[in-house]
Amino acid sequence: MNQEKIGKFLSQCRRAKKLTQADLAMLLGVTDRSVSNWENGKHMPDLALFKPLCSILEISINDLLSGEKIDEVGYQNKLEENLIKTLTYSHQKVIKYQQIIALIFMAFGFVLILSSLMIFPSESSWGSIYSSLGLIILFGGIYKLTNFLKKAIRLILVFLGTLITISILIFTDYLSVINNNVAPMYRIRTTTTGDVIYYDTLFYDVFRCYFDTPDEYWQVTANQKLEVKDLLNYCHKK
Repeated sequence: MNQEKIGKFLSQCRRAKKLTQADLAMLLGVTDRSVSNWENGKHMPDLALFKPLCSILEISINDLLSGEKIDEVGYQNKLEENLIKTLTYSHQKVIKYQQIIALIFMAFGFVLILSSLMIFPSESSWGSIYSSLGLIILFGGIYKLTNFLKKAIRLILVFLGTLITISILIFTDYLSVINNNVAPMYRIRTTTTGDVIYYDTLFYDVFRCYFDTPDEYWQVTANQKLEVKDLLNYCHKK
C-alpha cells in the first residue's frame, strides 16, 4: 500500500472540494494533525473512517486505496488487489500493536525484578514474590514478541531466558549473602531456634548466630537440609 501516493491523492481531492485540512478534520471528528499525516503519507486513516472520508471527497474506497481514480475497465482487478493490500496492512498493524504491548510487558517485568532487589530487604519474602512475578511478566512479553517464530522455538527461548535470568538472580543473591552478611532473598524456608536463624536455600545453607554480645556471626555452608536439632552444631564463634 503506497501511503505517499494515497496521501497526495487525498490532498488533491480535498482541494478539489475546496476544503482545508481543518474543515476535513472537523467533518471526520479528527485533528488537523491527523489529516496532515495522511496527506504526508505518514499514516493511513483508520478503517472506520474510510467510508465517511470517501463520501465527503466523493470517491470510492477502491479509489482511495489505489491513490487514484479507477476506470471501469480495471475496477474489479484493482478492487481485489486493494482488498489484499488492506488485509495485509491490517495484519501488520495488529502485529505492531502486539509488539508494543509485548515490549510494555517486558519493561514492566524488568522494573518489578529490579524494584524487588532495591526496595525490599532480603529478610522480606516480598522481594522473591515480586521478582518471580516480574519474571513471569517479562518472559510472557518475550513469548508474545517472538510471535513470528514457531511455538517450539518460542518455548525454548523463554525457557533458556528464564533459566539464565534465575541463575543470575540466585548468583547475585549468593554474592550479597557472603559479602554483606544478609539473609538470602531466594530461600525455601527460614527456621529460628534459640539464638540461631537458619536460612535454607536450594543450593546452600546460611546460619545467623547471636551471642551474648551484640555481634552476629554468619556462616554459609553447602546445602545439607538440616533439622532443627542439628542447627546449634553449626553455629559457633569465629
